[in-house]
Amino acid sequence: IVLVQGDTTTTMATCLAAYYHKITVGHVEAGLRTGNIYSPWPEEINRKIATAIATYHFAPTDRARKNLIDEHVPAEKIFVTGNTVVDALQYVTKKINSDTRLRTQLLSQFSYIDPHKKLILVTGHRRENFGDGFKNICQAIATISKRKDVQIIYPVHLNPNVKIPVESMLSGLPNVHLIDPLDYVPFVYLMSQAYLILTDSGGVQEEAPSLGKPVLVMRNATERPEIIESGAGIVVGTSCEKIVSEVNELLNNQDKHSKMSFIHNPYGDGKASIRIVDKLEEI
Repeated sequence: IVLVQGDTTTTMATCLAAYYHKITVGHVEAGLRTGNIYSPWPEEINRKIATAIATYHFAPTDRARKNLIDEHVPAEKIFVTGNTVVDALQYVTKKINSDTRLRTQLLSQFSYIDPHKKLILVTGHRRENFGDGFKNICQAIATISKRKDVQIIYPVHLNPNVKIPVESMLSGLPNVHLIDPLDYVPFVYLMSQAYLILTDSGGVQEEAPSLGKPVLVMRNATERPEIIESGAGIVVGTSCEKIVSEVNELLNNQDKHSKMSFIHNPYGDGKASIRIVDKLEEI
C-alpha cells in the first residue's frame, strides 16, 4: 500500500504512479472540498484525483466523510480519524515546552518580538491570490501596521508572485518584519506567540485553533468549513477593507478574541496517526 497525504501536486502524482503500478493507495486527509475546482487551485482537483484512485480514505471529520459518500465512495472504505496535522502540532508544541535548550534558541531567533505589542502572524502563498489579491493583502497589512500596539511578522514565500509585491509594498514599514520562510518548529513557536493569525493556508486553519489563536482566512472559500462554523475562524477573502476591519475588531474587542480563542478544534485530538495505523493493521 502507498499512503499519500493532503492535496499537493506530489500527492496527485504519487497516486497516479501507484495506480500505473496497480498498488493500493490510502489517502490521509481525504474528503476536503470547496466545490470549486479553481479554489484552491490546483489543490481541489488534486484531492479529487486522489479520491478517484484511493481504496482507503482517512477523513479528518464527519463532514469530509459525507463529501466522500456524496461522491459515491463506499462508506466501508472511509475512516474518520482526525487530521495528522494536529498530531504533528501537539508533538512539536510539547517538544518546545519541554526542551529548555530549544526554547532558548527560539527566544534568541525571535528576540525582536516586542512582548508589549500584539503579534500578528501572516502567511500567504495561494496561487489564486496572485496579482490583485496579494496587492490587496499587502495594502491591508500596511494599514494595520500603522497601529502602535501591533507587531506583524510575515515569513515570505519565495515564489516571485508573492515575494515581489510583498517586498515592494511592505519593506521598511514600521512594525512589519519580513523574514525568510521557516522550518516547522520555529513556525509553531511563532504561532504560539501570536495574538491572531492571517493566512491563506489550509493547514494553518487547523493549527491555529489548536493553539487557541483566532484565524482570519484570506481566501474566498475554504475546504475546512468546520473552522468557520465553530467560530474559530473568519473568511475575509482578499478585500483590504474586510481584512482591516476584522483585524481591528479582534484587536479592539477582547470578548470576541477570547471567544474565538477557546473554541474546540474540530480537526482532531492528536491521535489521528494512531487510528490510521490501527486501521492499516486491520486491513
